[in-house]
Amino acid sequence: MSTGIIESLDHEARGVTRLDGKTVFVEGALPGECVEYASYRRKPSYELARTLRVLTPSPARVTPRCPHFGVCGGCSMQHLDPDAQVAAKQRLLEDNLWHIGRVRPDQLYAPIYGQPWAYRHRARLSVRFVVKKGGVLVGFHEKKSSYVADLRQCEILPPHLSSLLLPLRELVGAMSIRDRLPQIEVAIGERVSALVLRILEAPSAADEILLRDFAERHAVVFYLQPQGPATAYRFHPAEGPQLSYLLPDFAVEHFFSPTEFTQVNHAINRVLVRRAVALLEPQPGDRIADMFCGLGNFTLPIARSGAHVLGVEGSPELLRRAAANAVANGLGALVEYRVANLLQSTPESLAELGHFDKMLIDPPREGAVELIKSLAVDGPRRIVYISCSPATLARDAAILVTQKDYRLCGAGVVNMFPQTSHVESIALFERRAAG
Repeated sequence: MSTGIIESLDHEARGVTRLDGKTVFVEGALPGECVEYASYRRKPSYELARTLRVLTPSPARVTPRCPHFGVCGGCSMQHLDPDAQVAAKQRLLEDNLWHIGRVRPDQLYAPIYGQPWAYRHRARLSVRFVVKKGGVLVGFHEKKSSYVADLRQCEILPPHLSSLLLPLRELVGAMSIRDRLPQIEVAIGERVSALVLRILEAPSAADEILLRDFAERHAVVFYLQPQGPATAYRFHPAEGPQLSYLLPDFAVEHFFSPTEFTQVNHAINRVLVRRAVALLEPQPGDRIADMFCGLGNFTLPIARSGAHVLGVEGSPELLRRAAANAVANGLGALVEYRVANLLQSTPESLAELGHFDKMLIDPPREGAVELIKSLAVDGPRRIVYISCSPATLARDAAILVTQKDYRLCGAGVVNMFPQTSHVESIALFERRAAG
């Protein structure tokens, strides 16, 4: 057992302190606190530890709202005031930009944040039939474990979905395939909530009756997924509203399948899209690239300005849906889509796409390093970069600033996942050579 003063939080929301020249990452500790902790893993340069007792609590420490906090692995920051969570994420972004990229933004944007609870419109729930626990468990994995947490409620799910956790346990427990149903994926749209059952064996006729009855009593739509995500099909009710989300500022409605990627937080996504388009400043006649465009979350709002937009994405399935959404929103004439693996970009492959006045980049966690390296000297004069990893944003920012003659005009965090350590951010780059 040791005692330490916590200096900061790391990217997993662990407190950071020092002991005999070593960095110690302390779970459950907050900046400014004096804590007693016990190490459970020791390496030559660092240790991992758990808080045993908080001797001097932080003013920002709060009582976790969820009774499962600390056991369930879905959240890691419920003991920290929501406003302080946002501030900690902003500091983490700044630290990464400087310590990894050696860059500082000219301006720090006001953080984008909103409702800290009941925000999650997408979730992947694990299902396990565990005789020792009395039957079926439905929920997230326990912290650092493959076991499923014994959840009765979830404070980050909307109430109508949280209230289904126990009924779903009863439903699966009554089915003949209860040990052949490992996952339930949740997708909530504007008019309907969908539950996708990953099934390793077809349900029996009796199972189907149970599913239909559950769907009608709880006003949800069941999909069945026998293999990969593309095999998911609507089971019951067969007809009715489709999944979609709205971007009212741009008069855009995106339709999607429950297994296709969309942002988990619809309210924050609206604000994020609004800011991204404002920073990009699309004008009629501009030719703009939306890299890693997915379903066209940014493509269609950009096109609404009158700019011509090329959306580039590696998944043909997503682009088929994106193209249909462009037509449905009356934007087909301004939007084009192209399939390409942007993670393997080269100067030649990027040149084949043509010249762009501006570019939006929204890559996965590994970032867009090959795309950034492939930019030509007459590359887009303005780049808006949406990131889900401060570390890869910092790496790519360094290349843009030191090798590609851009300046980092501004950056700020987007709290897409309150109560978790996940940090999203948005940054604006402008080419110095531009007038």
